[in-house]
Amino acid sequence: MRFRHVVITGASRGLGASLARRFAAPGVRLGLIARDEAALAGVAADCAARGALPQVARCDVREAEALARIVAGWEAEAPVDLAIANAGISAGTRPDGRAEGLAALRAQIEVNLLGAVHLVEAVLPGMQARRQGSLGLVASLAAFRGLPDSPGYCASKAGLWAYGEALRAGLGPRGLRVTLIAPGFFESAMGERWVGPRPLSLTAGAAADRIARALQQGDAQLAFPWPLAWALRLAPLLPAAAVDALVRRMAFQVREG
Repeated sequence: MRFRHVVITGASRGLGASLARRFAAPGVRLGLIARDEAALAGVAADCAARGALPQVARCDVREAEALARIVAGWEAEAPVDLAIANAGISAGTRPDGRAEGLAALRAQIEVNLLGAVHLVEAVLPGMQARRQGSLGLVASLAAFRGLPDSPGYCASKAGLWAYGEALRAGLGPRGLRVTLIAPGFFESAMGERWVGPRPLSLTAGAAADRIARALQQGDAQLAFPWPLAWALRLAPLLPAAAVDALVRRMAFQVREG
């Protein structure tokens, strides 16, 4: 499947920037959204060098009305046939042992879950009217099991996964595709703040390649790397006390920043 107009949130760095470069091709429109305008401009220049037609917008995905206006303007120029909800933040236990706290937990849910919903709500009317379009929701392997050092992040990604499953079941008969994406560790500024084990970590480019392939194939879901994905998906079948003890041994902290 070849996409002609792709909108990506969190596109200024990391996975979002790698996805933008991955989809950049002659004649492809790219709508790139993030909060860092300077970094967005750099990604857009890379994409333009590949022949793409990038447009950028500085926007916080928590601002539903502003995001909707941006998408409506791009839709008026050309139908969006792929929207990737990728923007995300993380918090977690601090190096001094402090818990992330209510404000950080709320922010993660607002960005990681509600921010994705805001993008979907912005593109969905046009896709439904055309009975055509694809949605990619970037969750995390953390959606499959709550981890003691990152309750807010896990909750936000678990909510996004459940929301995406509901969307996929409801929109499939209407001609729309929804791909749920659960990456493990990959190189990113957000990931580098984590102090602890990062098993089977990938480069952001390698993760983007896998995700782009799943979106082009219209896959229902993608979770990688598979050893971690299977372990976390099967964890609920084991005694809870044993799994709790295991995840406590995987403790990590998050640097300030």
